[in-house]
Amino acid sequence: MAGYKPRVISLTKRPGHSFGFYLRMEHDKEGHLIRCLEMGGPAELAGMKDGDRILRVNGTFVDGLSHSEVVEMVRNGGASVAFHILDESSYVKAKEQGVDLLNPGSTPVANGVAKQALKPKLCYMVKSSSGYGFSVRSVKDEEGLFMTEVIQGGVADRAGVNVNDRLLEVNGENVEGSTHDQVVDKIRLGGSSIMFLLVDEETDRHYQSKRMKIGAWLATAKYLPHKPRVVDMTKGPDGYGFLLKEETNQTGHFIKDIDRGSPGERAGLKERDKLIAVDGCEVDGCSHEQVVDKIRQSGNKCCLLVVDKDTDQMYTQGNVSPMLFLEEMRDSNSPPSYTEALNLPAPVRPSTPVHSKPEELKPKLCKMAQTSAGYGFHLNGIQGVNGHYLKEVVKGGAADKAGLEDEDIVVEVNGVNVEQSSHDDVVAMIRSSGSSLEVLVATKSVYEQLKAKGVTVTRMLLGETSYVQVHTADAPDEVERHEEKARPETPTEPARERTISSISQDSLDEKL
Repeated sequence: MAGYKPRVISLTKRPGHSFGFYLRMEHDKEGHLIRCLEMGGPAELAGMKDGDRILRVNGTFVDGLSHSEVVEMVRNGGASVAFHILDESSYVKAKEQGVDLLNPGSTPVANGVAKQALKPKLCYMVKSSSGYGFSVRSVKDEEGLFMTEVIQGGVADRAGVNVNDRLLEVNGENVEGSTHDQVVDKIRLGGSSIMFLLVDEETDRHYQSKRMKIGAWLATAKYLPHKPRVVDMTKGPDGYGFLLKEETNQTGHFIKDIDRGSPGERAGLKERDKLIAVDGCEVDGCSHEQVVDKIRQSGNKCCLLVVDKDTDQMYTQGNVSPMLFLEEMRDSNSPPSYTEALNLPAPVRPSTPVHSKPEELKPKLCKMAQTSAGYGFHLNGIQGVNGHYLKEVVKGGAADKAGLEDEDIVVEVNGVNVEQSSHDDVVAMIRSSGSSLEVLVATKSVYEQLKAKGVTVTRMLLGETSYVQVHTADAPDEVERHEEKARPETPTEPARERTISSISQDSLDEKL
């Protein structure tokens, strides 16, 4: 791999501290990127640079792995981890030339296209009058269940199922430890349709040799009959010409009331399409207002990923996100219009002319009163990494009405800085606060930008006037205006190792 020799960098972190960089996957770039290096941190001092790509973690090649797998490998590596790093320019050139970064001595194939990565496959089948057209067998002294008697031209054959494929999941549920009878029962209970996660012999050997767990997040969606659609729109004088609505008893955001001849209709939007992503950013779990803001921030062009009812049902049945389709398109030779759409500026109510404004780099001070259902949020942390963030903020609960949102980073609890505190300590502080709670939080984006600028997140950033929202069990919601002088920064507690955590599996941006 002349000209593409990676650097080997070993990092050691102190208890309760990080390696001093963020690991990211970005929608318009390949690889696992190093970003937001902490000034004077272990990573910067060891020579890591912004934009560097991680190729190996403790000797294991990771360039083809998912973001969450690499994050887990780093976290599980302990206090000292060895990284193989390639600078951004060399990495981009190597990819363009088809260089196999796993095997330096190999020669790129014709036209600079490397051999396609080995992947498990998702296969979706709708039963015909003669059944699915396959059988399941087990082999003595061999772990797993395998496909056999795949009828040529039958439902399974057309869905991409091959003889000797190993069965990993049925409708999103892992069956590797199940008996033959248990799996047959699951298939029968599936009704008239079924989703399998399968792996062929070569791919199975490949992942087993690397001792890697195989899951749907690694799979190819190319065999699936229903495809999500990429809708690339340019705003007209009256906007995009559709409404975004939430449906009763249904989760998600749906396209409704498309104006005839509008940019939305011309781009291929259909009534009741479900919105999956805006400019490559998944919106599952976002509020209506957050999704509208994402569309507004796109400017005059917007790229949506949507699914119709059949496609949504298929992906839901397999317990897999349609984002898998989007990620696979990014890795392939996508049409120019699609690539350009994903390279738009960062991610309106549609049909409403608006002017985008830069994100205000300020935290939020939120005060709430406990109800009979509690505060209505979960506090999550990441093992080995300082910091706490919110998940599962209950819609209409005390936290939601006070302005807290999923993924908000908790900076202070009742005036005490908790960035370096353990998860147990923060939970204890919240529980001991009685019937009311005051938290200083920042959205993930604001927190990272402030930290990247070397700014300490405190109440001082709010200025002398701050707005907090109060929710009580017995009184209607009210907004209080507090005129208060900025408090001096509260000294942080000594850094400690985290003892309990809940790890985010879908984040594409993690501090390590």
